[in-house]
Amino acid sequence: IHRLILTLQNFYIRENIMNIKKEVDRISDDEKNSIAIDFDGVIHRNSKGFHDGTIYDDAIEGSYESLEKISKTYRIILFTCKANPNRPQIDGRTGVELVEEWLEKHDMLKFVDRVVWGKPNAKFYIDDKGIRFINWKDTLKEINV
Repeated sequence: IHRLILTLQNFYIRENIMNIKKEVDRISDDEKNSIAIDFDGVIHRNSKGFHDGTIYDDAIEGSYESLEKISKTYRIILFTCKANPNRPQIDGRTGVELVEEWLEKHDMLKFVDRVVWGKPNAKFYIDDKGIRFINWKDTLKEINV
C-alpha cells in the first residue's frame, strides 16, 4: 500500500508539473502576441480626468482605425484604472462593464480581447503617461528629479 501511495503521489506531481508547463507555455505565447493599450487618454479622450467616474468623452481620433489594424496582428488588451475591483460601481456597473459598453457604442469592442486592471503581460505597451526607459540619467531628467 505504501508503494501504491508513493506511485500515485509521483503521478499526481508529474501531472501537475505538466499542466503548469502547458499553462506557462500558453501565457508566453499570449504575451508574444499581445499589445497592452491604456484606455483613458489613448482610446477615450478623457478630457476631464476622473471627473465622476463615468466614461463621458468621445474616442481619440484614429482610435478605431488603429485598433482595427493592430487587431489583425496582435491580441489587444486594454488596461485601465477603471477596472480596479476596489473602485466604486457607477450606476450599478463595474468599470470593466462601463469600458466594454463604451467600446461597443463606438464599435471597437470587436477588436479587444479583454479589459483588465493593472499592467498585463504583453509584447508592447501603449500608454499616454509612459516614459520610455533607456537609462536612469535620462529618466530622472524626464521627470525633473
